[in-house]
Amino acid sequence: MNVNWKGVFPAVTTKFNEDYTINIDGFQHNIAAQLDAGVNGIILGGTLGEASVLTSAEKSTLVHASLDVVAGKIPVIINIAEQTTQGAIEAAMQAEKDGAQGLMMLPPMRYLADDAETVAYFAAVATATELPIMIYNNPVDYKIEVTLDMFEQLSQYNNIQAVKESTRDITNVTRMINRFGDRYSMLSGVDTLAVESMVMGANGWVAGLVCAFPKETVTIYQLVQAGRIAEAIDIFRWFLPLLELDINTKLVQNIKLAEEKVGLGSETVRPPRKPLHGQERADVLKIIEEGIANRPILPEIALTEDLMA
Repeated sequence: MNVNWKGVFPAVTTKFNEDYTINIDGFQHNIAAQLDAGVNGIILGGTLGEASVLTSAEKSTLVHASLDVVAGKIPVIINIAEQTTQGAIEAAMQAEKDGAQGLMMLPPMRYLADDAETVAYFAAVATATELPIMIYNNPVDYKIEVTLDMFEQLSQYNNIQAVKESTRDITNVTRMINRFGDRYSMLSGVDTLAVESMVMGANGWVAGLVCAFPKETVTIYQLVQAGRIAEAIDIFRWFLPLLELDINTKLVQNIKLAEEKVGLGSETVRPPRKPLHGQERADVLKIIEEGIANRPILPEIALTEDLMA
């Protein structure tokens, strides 16, 4: 399956039982809800997926569980966040073996690689796999920025196709388009900047709160694509307090609590994370409950084939 890097790509959470084993039924229930809402792909094993506490075998299990639900309708993408180049290559090869249709890739973890080292890291993985790759550009959280000059060097690798744009600089969308045209698909990686990014030309949205509010997220994307910007903004204004839960160090706990309150998951996280408690939990719960109580009536929208392509 070729990946059309356009639309809404949920960065899904990993569901756990009370004993911290993976809850496959709960996980697949959420994936089914995403599919029903009309998302365009599924991303596994990101920060929201608690990748740092998952084994390689568990990541493979999540790929297979996702493929069983989506049944070829949309691509399944898995994140690669490794410390070594060889580890990243092995993860890519395993993903390909498991049947994943694409990769999202962070720069090397822990070691603060320079520009040349970072380019070489991405290039080595791109050479080792035929899977299409989306580079996750998030210097705020991961301290390494993939600059335009670096993307110029990486443009020779045809399977490096997309960018999850999380620099927090909206103008970077325009800079990328001005320099590269449509060479790279651009997907907003920051929930609170998604509408602005898409209006400026981003092709889609790697979303977090979509885990709990899939239909609202997809509707916003579709309205922007249809040029119905004012309607998209109205829903986005309702959504913003919830979306701000994603730009927080406790984003996993926040979003899992939201999933529980809408019946799409539980707030169980794997240690060392712990569920929210005390006043912190009460504050987040208030935002979630107010959002649910004021959930907007969504407009009907049918995108034409050219907008969906």
